[in-house]
Amino acid sequence: MTDEHVFLTGGTGFVGQAILERLLSSHPGTRISVLVRGKGSQSAQARLENMLRKPVFKAWMDRVGEEEARRQFAERVSVVDGSLSNVGALPGDLDVVIHSASTVSFDPPIDEAFDTNVGGAHGVYGALLASGSDPHVVHISTAYVGGIRKGIVPEASLSHDVDWRAESDAAKSARERVELESRQPEALRRQLQRAKARHGKTGPQAVAQFAEAARAEWVRERLVDYGRTRAESLGWTDVYTLTKAFAERAAEELWAEAGHRLSIVRPSIIESALHHPFPGWIDGFKVADPLIIAYGRGQLPDFPGLPDSVLDVIPVDFVVNATLAVAARPAVPKEPRYFQVVSGKSNPLPFHRMYENVNTYFTANPLPDEKGDIRVPSWRFPGGQKVEKALVKRERQAERAERLIERMPATPRTRTWLDGVVKGQHGLAQLRAFTELYRAYVQTEIIFDDTNTRALLATLPADVQRDEGFDVTEIDWEHYFQNIHFPAVTTLTRAFGKRPAAKAKVTRALPERSDVVAIFDLEGTVLESNLVKQYLQLWSGTVPRKRVAHDLADFAFSLRKYWRAERRDRGEFIRTFMRRYEGFKVAQIQRDVRGSFGKAMMRRALPEALARVQQHRDAGHRTILVTGTIDLMVEPFVPYFDEVVAGRMHERDGILTGFLADPPLVDEARAAWLRHYAAQNGFDLTQSYGYGDSHADLVWLQLLGNPTAVNPDIHLYRHAREKHWNVVDWKRGAAPVAQPQDSEASVALTEGAGNGV
Repeated sequence: MTDEHVFLTGGTGFVGQAILERLLSSHPGTRISVLVRGKGSQSAQARLENMLRKPVFKAWMDRVGEEEARRQFAERVSVVDGSLSNVGALPGDLDVVIHSASTVSFDPPIDEAFDTNVGGAHGVYGALLASGSDPHVVHISTAYVGGIRKGIVPEASLSHDVDWRAESDAAKSARERVELESRQPEALRRQLQRAKARHGKTGPQAVAQFAEAARAEWVRERLVDYGRTRAESLGWTDVYTLTKAFAERAAEELWAEAGHRLSIVRPSIIESALHHPFPGWIDGFKVADPLIIAYGRGQLPDFPGLPDSVLDVIPVDFVVNATLAVAARPAVPKEPRYFQVVSGKSNPLPFHRMYENVNTYFTANPLPDEKGDIRVPSWRFPGGQKVEKALVKRERQAERAERLIERMPATPRTRTWLDGVVKGQHGLAQLRAFTELYRAYVQTEIIFDDTNTRALLATLPADVQRDEGFDVTEIDWEHYFQNIHFPAVTTLTRAFGKRPAAKAKVTRALPERSDVVAIFDLEGTVLESNLVKQYLQLWSGTVPRKRVAHDLADFAFSLRKYWRAERRDRGEFIRTFMRRYEGFKVAQIQRDVRGSFGKAMMRRALPEALARVQQHRDAGHRTILVTGTIDLMVEPFVPYFDEVVAGRMHERDGILTGFLADPPLVDEARAAWLRHYAAQNGFDLTQSYGYGDSHADLVWLQLLGNPTAVNPDIHLYRHAREKHWNVVDWKRGAAPVAQPQDSEASVALTEGAGNGV
């Protein structure tokens, strides 16, 4: 290629970056227009210019100098601001088009796959026809477009008669149909029931949000299944290869049959560079890499691959070199040519040889985890049916273990058990996904012919073959994997494996700020006690002896009712349980709180919690104890906080009626109070802190930039781990709790919450 004007799609992708770099570094006379769309606040032009920071351009920039590289880039590369669905006006002097843009997922929702791959091809070729240009189009596809088959796959047009336009129309309407199905009453009812069962304690709005998120996920999974099933029903491995096949047909019908030049390049599984721009260059994990890393992490005990099947892998620089050689080859209108850039015929890599390479590498270079180096499994290749049977058995065992743990009291031990189960489930989910996704690629009996590609290679001058060749017979697979590819894809993984644990953040010094609030829950967070224990403590000192048996029997009879209320809704439990205080004298409670009851409460206070409160006060933060417990009970904790926000009970003539004076300040009510309080008093919630122990605390904790789960129940613990929140265990110590130096504090009642007290 000399002074051609090249139009490139997919220029920000893996292959597109490599093509752009090769044009800049090895074909100095070319001009390149790149289709780029703006992203967020970043314009298309800015995205294009920022690409020079990518590692792929470093060797070229080092060779010519950064200033010269930027000058050449500005002169030779221009942006076409648009997308595959809206290409816009194209230059009228294009000589070559390289269409490399496509979805990067094998298993996307069916409408997304068709929009990108089929709709994108339609958009590009429509824009080219409108431009008046007559370029040679090089359409980059995939070798796997032939579908599920055995034997030699020729370099030729695909032999199918599926109506790609009808399939595209059906795929576009699929989302509308599935969305409608997801909104049927019976479907919504199922989502609500599941959300209530798991998240009922967090409040009605949170339940609605979880239900809606589950509905949206159901829609996505349904559309993914729709694409996978439709592809298999038509004879393709997945919706990715199906839509890439239809994109080829669109190129043939819209461009070649209209009297233009077309070449189709079909690479196999593209991985890191062997030579150029440097050995091991790769931009993120590619097709085989998630499987490689999962094996290195010990997450794949076995795999349903055929040991003697051919895994067809090709380095990215071979794909780029072949693509540019195809672009420079004279082409004939209405006579498309096909080039399969593959290794399976000329330099086959059996799957067992790939496994041996992976096993050898990770045995010599194990990935680290929290327990040390990971030992990788040995595969026996038992066959797909045995792997599936074992997988189903392990999935059921994990589900039963999870249900059992969720019914147990939340302790450090049960949380550790849950971690193990969740980790195991994640591994099983990965194995399930990999089994379904890679089955066609590791059980294939396909050999891709590369006669045209090798013939093209033979036409290149010797010096071009040395620098820009694509002779797959030169690849030494052991050298490539052991010394180039595996080190490249594990570098980032190793860096992540050495990160410090998230818990370390809890002990770091607190920043001094006056616009920060630190919110503490009471029961389970600051106090190793709950409403039931507090009630029994007060009751035991006030009940007449003759009522002991009756009250105990009534209490025992009511426990199941309280337990059910607690599981459903924290506020409902507080309302129900507080009825037991009917008839208690306010004066008596106050005396007990100042005496034996208050001392008992302080003996159950968690020293680490109160120490943390003091750390926040020392940093200038506003410390607030917020609790659904009534104000009479929390008097001992007033000196430790800047503010205490508690509930009240209705009383008549100094006697408690058993009814709350205000709704309990829990779950969503506490979240609403917190938002109002911060707005009224100028606090920055994104920099503030929260400490809670219950799943009911989830809604308000997630409003804060620094949430901490303290002695959490199982459901809060699970969420905290998923969101990488701090998780701490604060226990009651033998040492007495010291009184804070600053004992001035205020008690706020929930009736004042609306006024921002």
